[in-house]
This record gives sequence, structure tokens and C-alpha cells, in this order.
Amino acid sequence: MARPLRIEYPYAYYHVTCRGNERKDIFKDNRDRSVFLERLQSSLEIYTVKLHAYVLMNNHFHLMVETPKANLSEFMRHVNVSYTGFYNRRHRRVGHLYQGRFKAIVVEADSYLLELSRYVHLNPVRIGFMRRPGYKEKLKYLRKYPWSSLGGYLTYRKRRPWVIYREVLAYVKGSREKYARFVEEGLQRGYPTPWEDLKGQVVLGKNSFCKRVKRRWVRGVGSAKEQPSLRILREINPQEILKEASAYFKLKPEDLARKRGGYGDQRAVVMELMHRHGGLKQEEIGRRLGNVDYTLVSLARKRLREKMERDPKLRKWYRDIEARLTL
Repeated sequence: MARPLRIEYPYAYYHVTCRGNERKDIFKDNRDRSVFLERLQSSLEIYTVKLHAYVLMNNHFHLMVETPKANLSEFMRHVNVSYTGFYNRRHRRVGHLYQGRFKAIVVEADSYLLELSRYVHLNPVRIGFMRRPGYKEKLKYLRKYPWSSLGGYLTYRKRRPWVIYREVLAYVKGSREKYARFVEEGLQRGYPTPWEDLKGQVVLGKNSFCKRVKRRWVRGVGSAKEQPSLRILREINPQEILKEASAYFKLKPEDLARKRGGYGDQRAVVMELMHRHGGLKQEEIGRRLGNVDYTLVSLARKRLREKMERDPKLRKWYRDIEARLTL
């Protein structure tokens, strides 16, 4: 199995996630959550890591952190090992608590820190039972949710001394009121996914940021065979993407490139791959796939991402072809 690519450098920003083994709960009650936050706080102090946002869900957690000392792996190991020890002792169990290693995405702060903080804070209303209520009910639920950093962003008295609020708030001129409106707008009108510009599952940023990270910090960390993300960080020839997708779907390239040839989901997968890994803008994707308007490309990609959340077959298609492109 390929090792996940770890990119570590001083003052890097990350979005970190960890899921329970077999998607099982890692927090059974509020005592578990409280102890996790205690272990998180002590780890922040030991490793001089800055925490900008967090949310705890039943079977996973999200962190937005900054590492002045380029020590993300050491920090996360300390957090997870110390909490796993507590959890196993308390619940009289043995073995792994988490599903593999943590997932870490390097983030271009100026472009994505604000949007990513909203994504993290809206997690509690994206789970099954909270998808149906209206905007006001969701907002009420979020404001009362005690296991995220949102409270300190909305109300000064709810801030925690070990969470750094000022950097995210600086993007809304330091105003908690403006940040509250920003979150409410996301609930009311929807919001763009922050993963639109994710490269190789490890870097969230514009192309220039991705190239800078690869040039300065990725060299010498391994081979493309051991870590396929090294290859996917470069822009892949769109024709190569079309060729691999056609072979996977057992179609001819012209079948996928034809405007009215059917295969809507398959074409949407190609569009998404061309955008994320081919470095193409939507206008260029449209020209390559039957001269369709860029708005149709945007709509097809949006529908694909929404369908992938609930359709494991589509997720498998996308991941399988992405894997083929890294071989």
C-alpha cells in the first residue's frame, strides 16, 4: 500500500482529519470529548502548534492547525496515542482506534483559511439527521453545538485560550458579527466546496502555491512509486486523462468527448479530473469535450460531487481512475 505523502515545513497550515476504525465512533460520550480536548490542548503546548479551528463529530474530528516548527507528524502522533490509550482503558478495549493514519492537507492560508473554517464549523449540520431541518433550525443547532471552535468565533466570552481566532477573523476585518453572517450565508445560500482546487489529495491552493510547495518542500521525500501523490501534484496531460478514463469505462475516447453521446456521469468524472489534475479551466474542458459551454461543465462537476457523496459507485470510478493516473 502506498504511503501517504507528508509535506512538512515551518509555518505550514493544514486541514487534518482522523476517522474511527471501520467508521466506528471514537467519542462515546461527553467525557471522551472532554478528555480529547484536554489531550489536544497539552499537545499544542508541547509542540508549539497553533490551532485555528476544530470540530468533534461522533466518529471523526477536523483540525485546522499551523506548525511553526514543521512537526505535524510528531504532534498528531502525540494527540492520537495519548487519546487512544485513555479511550482503550476507559472502554476496556484493545487495538487501533483510528482508520489508518491521519489525513493532512497543506492549505494556502490567504486563499482558503476563511472558507475552510466555515467548512469545518458547518460539519455538525451535514450529518444525516440534520440535513432536513431548515436554515433557522440548523443555525440554532450550530450555535448550541459545544464541541467545535465556532462558539469562540461568534461570542468573545466563549473563546478558548488555546484556539487562535484572530487570523481567520482578520479576513472579515476582525469582526465576529461579520464572521457570523459569513457562516449564516453558507447555511442559507449554500457555499462553494473548499476542495475545488485540491491537488493530489494533499495540497489545497492555487496552481502557483502548489508548484511552490512542490519545488521547495517535496523534493527528496520519496519516490512517485512509493507516494503516488508526488506525481499527481504535477499537471497531467488532459489527453492522458481521457485515455485512462476511456480504458477504465471500456469506451472509445471519442465516446466521452462527444457532446451528445450519453455517458453523462462518465463525462463528469473526466471533467473533474481534467480540472483537478490537468490544470484546465472550465472553458478549456468544454472545448475538449464537445465544445460545451463552461457553465455546463461547472454544473456537471457540481452534480458529480453531490452524487459522489451518496453513490459509492461514482466514488469508486473517480478513485480508481485517479489511481491509474498515478501508476
